[in-house]
Amino acid sequence: MKRLESWIRPWAIPNLTAIIIGGQVLLYLVQMARNAGHIGGDASARIYLEPAQVLEGEVWRLITFPFVPPDTALIWAFFGWMIFYFFGTTLENHWGTVRFNLFLIIGVLANIIAAFVAWSCGALAIANNGFLYATVFLAFARLFPHFIINLFFVLPVQIKWLALLMWAGLAYGFVIGEWMDRFLIIASVFNYLVFFGREHLQELRQGHRRRSFEARARKTSQPVHKCLACGLDSDASPKTSFRYCSQCAGQCCYCPEHIQNHEHQTSDETEKPELVDSRPQ
Repeated sequence: MKRLESWIRPWAIPNLTAIIIGGQVLLYLVQMARNAGHIGGDASARIYLEPAQVLEGEVWRLITFPFVPPDTALIWAFFGWMIFYFFGTTLENHWGTVRFNLFLIIGVLANIIAAFVAWSCGALAIANNGFLYATVFLAFARLFPHFIINLFFVLPVQIKWLALLMWAGLAYGFVIGEWMDRFLIIASVFNYLVFFGREHLQELRQGHRRRSFEARARKTSQPVHKCLACGLDSDASPKTSFRYCSQCAGQCCYCPEHIQNHEHQTSDETEKPELVDSRPQ
């Protein structure tokens, strides 16, 4: 990672999130103007990543497809840009410009490779910037899991639960999908796995070791208090007030039911030997 950062450091672009959003806003406004003027066609048609068109010489598609605007109403596009800007700038402030650039570059390259592999296998491969929103969201949720999002401006939810829902959807698609679908899913989160995969593996190993230790501890641990009469112990009944009998020999513990009604224990040491009279006759 550090070596890659040193390579791209001279070309790192600050405020990359704002640049991407600015390009999307510009194309969105152009498309609105075309629709208002009853001019047909898609203003973004020449910037989609289509492998067949790239091989015919339209190589700019390799770097322009992240600027494809969302195909939705303006109000929802505005909220999408606002959230993406907040998440992206927060990651850039947290990581620094170079590492944030590297994060997006890895995602772009993974999707380019996935698009060409899918196209070579006969699938319709047109890549857009959906992976940007997904991976930036997942990275933000990983770094700031307790951040609160108000769903519908009313319901406060920690972002880690929304990220968990996204992971569940990706896992479901990975299980039921064909091998090409699985490949595309991996490509869409590849940069996230590069940045956080090792941490997740370490957490899984630590969790496994912790569960193994707790299981061994449960097997070897003895209850702190155990009733000598009925066998009830403090592990099975932690709220029970156990008592020790002062008239029994040794440390004899009893539950409240048997502390007043039990047979006192005596040790062999209490049996005194028969005395012999040693006085002179």
